Amino acid sequence: MGLQTFINFYLKIFFILTPFFVLSAFLSLTREFQDSEKKRIAIKVTTAVMISSFVIYLFGKYIFQLFGITLDAFRIGAGTILFLSALSMISGSTDTASQGGNRDIAVVPLALPMTVGPGVIGVLLVMGAEAGSLIEKLIIGAALFLAVVTVGIILYLSTGVKRLIGEQGLVILPKITGLFVSAIAAQIIFTGILNFLKPI
Repeated sequence: MGLQTFINFYLKIFFILTPFFVLSAFLSLTREFQDSEKKRIAIKVTTAVMISSFVIYLFGKYIFQLFGITLDAFRIGAGTILFLSALSMISGSTDTASQGGNRDIAVVPLALPMTVGPGVIGVLLVMGAEAGSLIEKLIIGAALFLAVVTVGIILYLSTGVKRLIGEQGLVILPKITGLFVSAIAAQIIFTGILNFLKPI
């Protein structure tokens, strides 16, 4: 366990956070804002995502204990929600324009539920519960921190990123992200099902 594990978790969390879907939503909701205000909102979104993600990741196992939910049952549930989120990205069903009138959009809807949605919450709960040792917990925590910072940088530089990838790129990239997320979701679901079937 080391650099390879860190990179694996970083990439997994980065794609689960659906950065290009979030970027598309961010640009849609802030299209009438000045560049300085967009950057301020990007920092606020990143802070909100960081706090909520770490609270979920660190205290998730207590939620399992409180409600008596097995980890494998939660894997299947979280994987299913994540898979449905991936399908909505692939199909392009995003309703962001209707919320553009609200100026205070950083925490809701951008951080929650667009970035940290039910699928992300479920996966972070599972990751937190799965981490056996302190070293593993620290590695996943570092990967989570870097993934959130990376998403924050993409949002902070959103105007430049939009120029770089173009309008067509903003349409295509969320769909590609959706394909990766659906594969991650399928793996989580199958792991839960296999562990359920092991005692049989």
